[in-house]
Amino acid sequence: MTDIARQRLNEDIIQQFREGGGRVGGQFADTPLLLLTTVGARSGEERTWPLAYQRDGERVVVFAANGGRAHRPGWYHNLMANPAATVEVGTESWRVTATVLTGDERNLFWERQLVVSPFLADFQAKVDREIPVLALTRTSDPA
Repeated sequence: MTDIARQRLNEDIIQQFREGGGRVGGQFADTPLLLLTTVGARSGEERTWPLAYQRDGERVVVFAANGGRAHRPGWYHNLMANPAATVEVGTESWRVTATVLTGDERNLFWERQLVVSPFLADFQAKVDREIPVLALTRTSDPA
């Protein structure tokens, strides 16, 4: 899929998500999705991406797989430059701070996600780096 086609797909998913109260159709109908909005590391502009996630108490956990592409996703780079972001789940949104998970904690969430998203193993096989797993922890800042 070209970058332009992927961008259009993401825009369609974001629109469906917001119009449907967090529900989308098509290939992601059964996948828990959230919307992550970060601030561009270079541009300073807000960018929003739909991502699969897991809940972990007050945190949500996401995976920087980027479809197995050689480079990490833009949202990952944005969070490394500025870990403050906003998530939307269903009709609720809140501010978060991102943290990269490591070691056993990272592996626990990775293995759990492989059960529901086995294609992640294919993405990992395509790259020489470990795919990052990030926890997005709710902050007290208003969304």
